[in-house]
Formats: sequence, C-alpha cells, structure tokens
Amino acid sequence: MAVDPRQLLAGFLTISMFVMVGNMIKRDHFDTFEVALSDSAGVEVNVIKVEERKITQVAKFTTIPTKNIATNYKEIVDQCWLKPSPKPVASSEGFVTFSLTTGPEFHISQVTDAVVIANHLGASLVLPTIRGNEVGVKRNFHDMYDVQKFTTSLGGIVKIAHKIPPEFASKKPIIIRVPNRVTEEFISKTIEPIFQTSKYIHLSIVFPSISLRKRENQNKELNAVTCQAMFHSLQLKPDLREVAVKMVEKLKALGMDNGGRFVAIDFRSEMLDKRSCMVVRGRRKSCYSASEVAEFLKKLGFNANSVVYLTETWWHEELSPLKEAFPKTYTKDDIIPAEKKRQFLQVGNGDLHRALDFHICSNSDTFVPAISGLFYGNVVGQRIISGQTQILVPSQIVGYSAAASDFVSAYVSKKSHLAYFCLC
Repeated sequence: MAVDPRQLLAGFLTISMFVMVGNMIKRDHFDTFEVALSDSAGVEVNVIKVEERKITQVAKFTTIPTKNIATNYKEIVDQCWLKPSPKPVASSEGFVTFSLTTGPEFHISQVTDAVVIANHLGASLVLPTIRGNEVGVKRNFHDMYDVQKFTTSLGGIVKIAHKIPPEFASKKPIIIRVPNRVTEEFISKTIEPIFQTSKYIHLSIVFPSISLRKRENQNKELNAVTCQAMFHSLQLKPDLREVAVKMVEKLKALGMDNGGRFVAIDFRSEMLDKRSCMVVRGRRKSCYSASEVAEFLKKLGFNANSVVYLTETWWHEELSPLKEAFPKTYTKDDIIPAEKKRQFLQVGNGDLHRALDFHICSNSDTFVPAISGLFYGNVVGQRIISGQTQILVPSQIVGYSAAASDFVSAYVSKKSHLAYFCLC
C-alpha cells in the first residue's frame, strides 16, 4: 500500500515536536540553565550556572538563583590586601586603651576602630577588658579571645601591650568619644592633638549609626589596616571555638538527609514588641516574626526537611510557627554539648551566647537576618571574606516571579559591603 508523503511529513513533525518538548522539560528540571541578574542600575552583577541541581561558579560574583533556592554553593575569593609598612612602637610613645562591650558583633567594630587609631598615632594598644550587657559582668580579653592570634595577626601594624606600665597606670587616661568607623580626618583633627599632649587615652567607641557600606576614595593604607583588624585579628579562644565548631557539626549531621546543609536565622523575639519592628520601611520591615520568616523560607523553596538554627537560647511558644513549617528547628539549648550548657547558657553569659551565634551564622550554608543591625552587617562581612554569600533578607513580597534583588542582601548584590575593599 502506498504511503501518502503528507502523512510521513506529519508523523515526522509530530515526533520532532515531542522530542523538542521533552528536551525543554529536561532542561528546565535537570540540566543547565543560566540566570543573569542585574542591580537597580541595570548593570549585570552575576551569572549562575545550575547543573543537575548543583550550583557552580562561572563568574567572579554569584548570588542566589531564582530556582532551587535552597541549594548551597561557595564562592572562591581572593584576599588581596597587604599589611601596611611596620611601625615600631616604643613604650614611651604612649598608650591607647578601650573596652569591648555588648557582644561579638560590636567587638569586631570596636577592635577595628581601636587598631586604626593606634596605628595612625604610632601608639601601643592595650588589650581591652570585656563588659557584658549584664551589670557587673566583666571579663579579661583572654577569657574570650585568642591573645596569640590577636597579637600575631596585628604584628607590624600596631604593638600590643598586655597591661599599662606603672608610670602610666597611676594616671587617669583622657577619655575620647569616637564614632564607629572613625575617619582619618577625625583622628588627625580630634584625637591626635590630645594624644600628643597626654600620651595616654581611652577610646569610648559609640555607634550613632550602623552602616558597613564602602566609603569611596578612602586611604589605601587605612583600608589595609581595617581589613586585617576586622577579618583576621579576633578569634574565639580554642576551647570556646571548639564548642562553636561542634555545634556547627551537629547541625550538619542533623541535615544529612538534605546534603548536610542548614540555614541560620538571626531571630530575637524580644525585638518583636518594639515600635521599630512594626514600622514598614519601604518594602522591608526592620524585623520579622517567626511566622513571617517561615512563610518567607517556604516561598523561596526551602522544604520541610530543612535544618533551621535560631539565635535563641531556649525554646518558647513564639517560635512554634517555624517549628510547624520546619520540624528540624533548633536553638542553642538543643544542640550545645550537654557538658557545656552550664558554662555557656547560664544567666549573665549573654556575650558568650552571641559569640556562639556569630560563629554559627558565619558558617551556615544560608544566613537569614530576621532583624537588621550590626550583627547582620558583621556576619555578612565574615561570610563575604570566606565566600559564603548565600544571604537572604526577608521581604514582605515574595511571589512566584520575585526578582533575586528582592531577597538577596544588598551588601552582596551591589557589592556595597566594605569587605569588598579586601578582595581582588
């Protein structure tokens, strides 16, 4: 029987159509696609390649894809700042003292300012004491941080003194209020004249505003000192760091069914009743509730099997919406080694609580700041330096077609964090 050529052509076109549709479906779910995202000015800031549900870097800067949001990746970054020229400092040149207050996120900024000032003045920097939020709580620097790491990392930048020599200890230092992220102009005009006269000053570092964005046209040597002090000088002492590392390992073990990944959320329930948390600023609020964060994560593709760490010390009912959406949700009390609970979690150890939180949030696969502030900014800085830039900022509007710029931290998407001064 003769075959109509038109039937052959129709059959061929039908088969071709099914093959094409099959390839489209395969590409959409399993193979490679690329997502190019732009900042508000329309400048391309990243390209992401996704292959078989794995993300691999194909450009210097990457961020979160619009599909398969919960998959982790890590950028390869190069730290290219150089230590400034050594400045030998004799004890007779004078001393700068200061205190660490509030928590590790403030400690990083306070240390950075103190190092920058002492370096500029050619002064010795005295190891600070640590004052916690609780009245009467005071620690020595070595009770919390690694002194050898601190001293070694700042070698050639500033001389570290463990204590004030007797000839200065009998005097009272002149106290100078210093705004955070001190400028070279402020040091030269305000601090230096006082120091040249007294040779003994105490810095009271205040935070009139909180921003870790880059400042253009800043002195290159000042940038180098800032980079070294902020990202390479302060480290928990070994026994405390070991506890933080074990907690990260515990979270990864709990997430083995999900590739060992976990998301850390900076969540503080005591902030939710404050007026600032209720005010909508543009498209984002300053802080979010547990139910809002849970809804945010679900819309971004995190599944019920995701492991979630909250920067809360103990469990309470306000956290239930997160537990209902993500059963593997934990606080410090849930994952800290049992033998360390008394040392770390007792009342009066708020600075140690935040030290654990800071380490875990800096090393999680994904970080979600449910509240704005310095903790968020300094965790982001540590993550940028280590290449872990999967940082999602909650938004009230997360629809199916939401652009990545709606939830990727602007510090990352626009490379506006001062940490980018430190990278090649």
